Amino acid sequence: MKQKIAPTSVEVPVGDDDVIVSKTDLSGRITYVNRTFMRISNFAEREVLGKQHNVVRHPDMPRGVYRLMWDTLKAEREFFGIVKNLTSDGHFYWVLANVTADRDDDGQSVGYFSVRRHAPASTVRAVSDLYAQMMKIEREAGPAEAPAASAQFLRRLLEEQKTTYDRFVLGLYQQ
Repeated sequence: MKQKIAPTSVEVPVGDDDVIVSKTDLSGRITYVNRTFMRISNFAEREVLGKQHNVVRHPDMPRGVYRLMWDTLKAEREFFGIVKNLTSDGHFYWVLANVTADRDDDGQSVGYFSVRRHAPASTVRAVSDLYAQMMKIEREAGPAEAPAASAQFLRRLLEEQKTTYDRFVLGLYQQ
């Protein structure tokens, strides 16, 4: 069971040159983190190795985005997303996340690499309202149906805009 961390309203800055890297096995258990991950998240390596990557999931982050991420990865495509993460002391930081398969010499997926960079304030503002709508949908749907309900809402919205989540995110990031 994930330890409960009480969120604060303190934002931890992610610098333009910071590159946060982690690696997981196929089920999302952390197998590697770089020093930047440890510095920004305030987790020691020993605290996160072997733990599910959701140890840094902020409660303001819609579960539907993660549903979309796992669906994308299982379809053997890379994922881009804007993510609000939680530090060990309850603070938060926003990042542009890129998650790709880690493959062995035979081309088989053995896990995932996640590389995260600074998310500009304009990008965070653009997704904040969307994520708030998704969180409302999740609360109304209840815990069991929450990820599917908000992912469905997001997919419909993207279809209406004739885009994908990756294109949507990368378009915001490049503004």
